[in-house]
Amino acid sequence: MAQAHRGQAMLIWLVALSVYFVAVLHRSSLAVAGLLAAERFEITASQLSTFVVLQLLIYALMQVPVGLMVDRFGPRRVLLAGTLILTSAQLSFAFADTYAWALSSRFFVGVGDAMTFVCVLRLVNSWFPARRIPLMTQLTGVLGQLGAVAAAVPMTWALSSWGWTHAYLATSLCGAVLLVATLVVVRDSVESRSTSGPLLGMSGIKDSLAASWEHPGTRLGFWMHFSTQFSATVLGLLWGYPFFVQGEGLSPEAAGLLLTIMVLSIMAFGPAFAWLITRWPWHRSTLVLLVIASIATMWAVVLAWPGTAPFWLLVVLVVVCGMGGPASMVGFDLGRTSNPVFRVSTATGIINQGGFLASLTTVALIGILLDWRTPDDAAGYPAAAFTWAMSAQFLLWGLGATQIWRYRRKGRNRLLRDDPDLWSRQSGRPIPGGW
Repeated sequence: MAQAHRGQAMLIWLVALSVYFVAVLHRSSLAVAGLLAAERFEITASQLSTFVVLQLLIYALMQVPVGLMVDRFGPRRVLLAGTLILTSAQLSFAFADTYAWALSSRFFVGVGDAMTFVCVLRLVNSWFPARRIPLMTQLTGVLGQLGAVAAAVPMTWALSSWGWTHAYLATSLCGAVLLVATLVVVRDSVESRSTSGPLLGMSGIKDSLAASWEHPGTRLGFWMHFSTQFSATVLGLLWGYPFFVQGEGLSPEAAGLLLTIMVLSIMAFGPAFAWLITRWPWHRSTLVLLVIASIATMWAVVLAWPGTAPFWLLVVLVVVCGMGGPASMVGFDLGRTSNPVFRVSTATGIINQGGFLASLTTVALIGILLDWRTPDDAAGYPAAAFTWAMSAQFLLWGLGATQIWRYRRKGRNRLLRDDPDLWSRQSGRPIPGGW
C-alpha cells in the first residue's frame, strides 16, 4: 500500500472509529443513569431492564440485515444512515419524560448502533493489508470501548451537574459533528467514494446467509462472541453500577471507577490477543475457552464471598471480565478467515448477533430475578438478590463453552478437507495419510 493510501486509510479508520466510539457512548449512557431512570420514569427493575433488552434485541436482530446492506450498498452509506438515526434517537431520549417515549427512543438507539460496527470492520478489511487486519480489528473493538469510559465517569458528572436533558443533549451533539466528518472523509475504496455490491433477490439473500451459516467457522465465531462478551456488556450497560452500589455497598464514585477499570482492561488485552491469534491461529478457540473459564471462576469467587467482597477482589473481577471484550473479537477473525470477501460482512453480522443475544438474555434474567428476590417494601435491591441474579450468567457460559468445543472440532475437520496444506501449517501436524 502506497504511503499516501496508508495515511488515507488511517484517517478513514479514525473517523469511522470515532463514530463507533460515540455509538458505544450512546449505548452505554444508561449504565450510570439506571437508578436515575428508575426514579424519573417510576419503573421497576424489570421495566428498567427492558430499556437495555429492547436496545440489544434490536441491535442483534439488525446485524444480519446490516451485513447484507453493507455487502450491497457499501459501508459509507450504511454508516451515514446509522449515525443519523443514532443521533436523532439520543436527542429524543434527552427530552423523554414518559416510559413509552423513552422506550421508543432506545429502540432507535439500538437501530443506529447496529449500523456502525460492521461498517467499521468492512472498512478495515478494505483499506488495510491482511497481516494487519487482526490488530486493526482488535484496536477498533478496544478503542471503541472508550465510549463506555465516557459513559461511566464524564456521564456521571454530566448527569449530576447538568441534569438529564442537558447531559443527553451533549452526547447527541457529538453524533451530529461526526455525521459531517463521515460525509466528508470516509470512502469505501481508493477508486470510489461509495461502492455497491450485486443486487440480491430473496433467493440470493437466502443463499448468502445459508452459505455463511453453513460454514462451521462462522458458527464457531458466533459462539465465541456469545460466550465472552455478555458479562462485561451487562456490567457496562446496566447492572454493574447497581450491583456495585447496592449489592456490594460501594460509593457511586467507586462503582464508576470499577467500570472504568473494566474498559481499560478491555483495551489492554486487545493488542495482546491480536498478537496471540496472529502467531497461533490454530489455538484461537483454546484462548477463548480459557477466558470463559477465568471469567466464570472470578464471578464464582465474588458471589460466594461471605458478606460484601473486598474492593481489590472487585478490581480483579472487572479486569478479568474485561478480557471478554477482546476474546469476543476473535470470533470475527474466524468469520473473516472462513468466508470469501464478498460475504464477510454477512458473516460478521451473524457472529455479532451472538454476544448481544447473550447480553439481552442475561439483562432480562437479572431483572426478573432481582424483582423475584427483592421484597416489596425494600428500599433497594438486597445483596442476596444480586447473588441470585448474577448467577444466571453461568447458564450461558456452560452453553457457549459446549458449543465452542463442538464447532472447533467441526471447523478443524472442514479446514482439513478444504485446505490440508493450511491445516498442516496452522496445526503443526503432518497431513493424515490419504490426503
